Amino acid sequence: MLRLKRLMVFGLFALCAITAFSFWAVGQAGSGAGGAVPAPPRAGVKLAALSTGMTTAVNVTRSPDARWLARAAAQTGIPPRALRAYVAAAVSANDAAPACGIGWNTVAAVGFVESAHGSYGGGKLNSTGQASRPIVGPSLDGAGFAAIADTDAGALDGDARWDHAVGPMQFIPSTWQLAGRDGNGDGRADPFNIDDAALSAASYLCGPGRDLTTAQGWTDAIYAYNQSDPYIRQVRSQAIAYAEKAGTP
Repeated sequence: MLRLKRLMVFGLFALCAITAFSFWAVGQAGSGAGGAVPAPPRAGVKLAALSTGMTTAVNVTRSPDARWLARAAAQTGIPPRALRAYVAAAVSANDAAPACGIGWNTVAAVGFVESAHGSYGGGKLNSTGQASRPIVGPSLDGAGFAAIADTDAGALDGDARWDHAVGPMQFIPSTWQLAGRDGNGDGRADPFNIDDAALSAASYLCGPGRDLTTAQGWTDAIYAYNQSDPYIRQVRSQAIAYAEKAGTP
């Protein structure tokens, strides 16, 4: 009888221990959605001066200073054409939503993780910011990725059955339909153009009403872009590296 009681006590203790561990494991697995990480510092930038006599009543997207651009591109390893787009995107997004506080280095970090600044698959960006070859991600058919049935009749990704993320910032077609912006002023939003894609990404990260200077705001923004803890850590690490190399304000 004493042995039986001991076994019952031991079994109860083991059950409690297993239950406690299960709750801990679930908490660890879900920490990315609820546990904010500190926002990376915002990288500094020198913008080109406005032309003498230009009115400021017109919303003009400021471009980075040419000398700063060349120097920062060399320091960070970001292609100048991509860096120019990231800076313009951050400036425009902050003009539209002053409370956002997004840094160009966060936009650039997303661009690096998603497509190595448009060089995925051996391609590169031309002088107009267009990818030299279509940047199309793997089929979202549920095999290792989320299953997302076609939403654009294959217009952007060439697949009328499943969706694929497209362009240097890797937008899913259905998201591009909602978030796509014209960043170069040619009258159309093209996910394969770095100006359009970068502005769309920056604007998407800033909404709705996020403050990316805070830990929660920055984490929520990146998590909305890709719901993955390793992804958040990789983007943050890259954004910090760019700020360290290019300097902060």
